[in-house]
Amino acid sequence: MSTPQPDASPDVTPASRPRVSARVGGISESATLAVDAKAKALKAQGRPVIGFGAGEPDFPTPPEVVQAAVEACSDPATHRYTPAGGLPALREAVAAKTARDSGYEVQPSQVLVTNGGKQAVYEAFATLLDPGDEVLLPAPYWTTYPEAIRLAGGVPVEVFAGPEQGYLVTVEQLEAARTPRTKVLLFCSPSNPTGAVYPREQVEEVGRWALEHGVWVVTDEIYEHLTYDGVEAASMPVVVPELADTCVVLNGVAKTYAMTGWRVGWLLGPADVVKAATNLQSHLSSNVANVSQRAALAALSGSLEAAHRMREAFDRRRATMVRMLEEIDGVSCPVPKGAFYAYPDVRGVLGREVAGRTPTTSAELAEVILEEAEVAVVPGEAFGPSGFLRLSYALGDDDLVEGVGRIQRLLGAG
Repeated sequence: MSTPQPDASPDVTPASRPRVSARVGGISESATLAVDAKAKALKAQGRPVIGFGAGEPDFPTPPEVVQAAVEACSDPATHRYTPAGGLPALREAVAAKTARDSGYEVQPSQVLVTNGGKQAVYEAFATLLDPGDEVLLPAPYWTTYPEAIRLAGGVPVEVFAGPEQGYLVTVEQLEAARTPRTKVLLFCSPSNPTGAVYPREQVEEVGRWALEHGVWVVTDEIYEHLTYDGVEAASMPVVVPELADTCVVLNGVAKTYAMTGWRVGWLLGPADVVKAATNLQSHLSSNVANVSQRAALAALSGSLEAAHRMREAFDRRRATMVRMLEEIDGVSCPVPKGAFYAYPDVRGVLGREVAGRTPTTSAELAEVILEEAEVAVVPGEAFGPSGFLRLSYALGDDDLVEGVGRIQRLLGAG
């Protein structure tokens, strides 16, 4: 008896199918990395471009962390596979660091070490979402969030908070956007790209709203140590302990320890979610590079002295950048309370002639600034609505003053 063959249209052949899947073909390139790459390419051509695009500290990794990596290279144990979830000692260190820095008590079994914060973001959504599940995404948002949500089959639902409300979404806005398909709220404080930090009472209000409505929270705490003016970065599962069973926390060593290139992040949360995400990682990438894990272990086990020195420099640069941006005609810049980004409102510049051109979007304005002033900034379209720019102040003081000064000369300063 012959085996039935599946129906096939004579018009559909392997050659006629799309070469790239719709799922991956629909992903947008990281705008921040694209701007940084373009700036570096122009500099390689000899142009004196100053880049405000990349979100990485301009400081070297602390020497004791580098030394731990050097020693790890000679240890045969680092030359082999290790558990997909992370080195046991590093998972213990992450749990201890979390309790020390935010007051959130978790077990090492609730920690998954990932290849940087981006993998933690992707795996969190891949683990929590089914096709059609909605994720409330406060905007402006980090450019990777919506793409990771879509890759997981989810639907990002933007909830915009402008400068008039300090770039902080309200519970009323979240409730207005909630539907029966809402499963997750993405929460990031201190924020990339705005530098906004939610006050503790607002963190509690949002957390209790999520708890009341059965909405999971994925909270990104990567900038927890970069706050200014005495502002506290409150951890939501600490402020609302009852939320712990439906909350995933993302973090990593990149920003606090100037270790962006080492690629070590983590997610922590309920044991069943972490176990599922670990299963995914066991097929996706196995363990994070052991040398990087040993470096991260040294960072987390050491002091925060280097991080505090960086914060002092960022604070100084923050004040300089905001002051200079505020001097530009048509530009308004709320004072960021955390991270190392300024997010000026440039809607007052749009529609005005600049160097013989009339930009009507922040993307067009960013292009004019790069071509005419040789300064690379990221347009607001990468993070939500048009009308804004993101500038990182994680670069040298002299370059910062020169770069913003060029923008002032291009756009006009009052």
